[in-house]
Amino acid sequence: MDAAVAAGTDAVGFVLYAPSPRAVTVQRAAELARRLPPFVTPVLLFVNESAANVMAACAAIPGACVQFHGDESPEDCLAATSGGTRAFLRAARIPLGPDAARFDLVEYAQRYSKAQAILLDAHVDGYGGGGKAFNWSLLPPNVASHLVLSGGLTPANVTDGILQVRPRGLSLAVDVSSGVEADGPDGKPLRGIKDAGKIHRFIAAVRAADDQLLQTSHVRIPVP
Repeated sequence: MDAAVAAGTDAVGFVLYAPSPRAVTVQRAAELARRLPPFVTPVLLFVNESAANVMAACAAIPGACVQFHGDESPEDCLAATSGGTRAFLRAARIPLGPDAARFDLVEYAQRYSKAQAILLDAHVDGYGGGGKAFNWSLLPPNVASHLVLSGGLTPANVTDGILQVRPRGLSLAVDVSSGVEADGPDGKPLRGIKDAGKIHRFIAAVRAADDQLLQTSHVRIPVP
């Protein structure tokens, strides 16, 4: 967490889904959230959790945003966030391969119009954390929602992901987990253990994409 803050992240996620290898308790999340500086938002990730438990966690971490990553309906999301008065994100699980084109993201964003943003993740077995990237080019060109790109992002591909997806929504943020995890002796990621160097390279790549977008959107105004 400290490395992410030092690198300039805007939000830090806490997985409150016990089956996940990255899970923390509400108490641990609250301890860590208290160490965050101003303007860095804690994000609490839930999967099919009861409204009562979501609200209890939010009470323990007052400034948090909620991320729903399971099968929650729009009504479930609103019930757990006091009618949407607590900001929340809704994850959309985009199929891998050519089936991504069949996912109606425009309709999904309309169904969850009370969400602060729609988080785009790959549909894998289980819930999240698969480290898979879906085909970004198959997303619809115009989505009336703020978007958060997730799923299989790494320092090597996040610039391309931003350049492809940013024009498709009202705004774009990115979310990373497995792509910045430390490598074990066997070369496989150590789930839940982040690598400070990868985090810094990831954020540098995000800033590089921002610079490219700024250059391409620059409009010259003629001087009379």
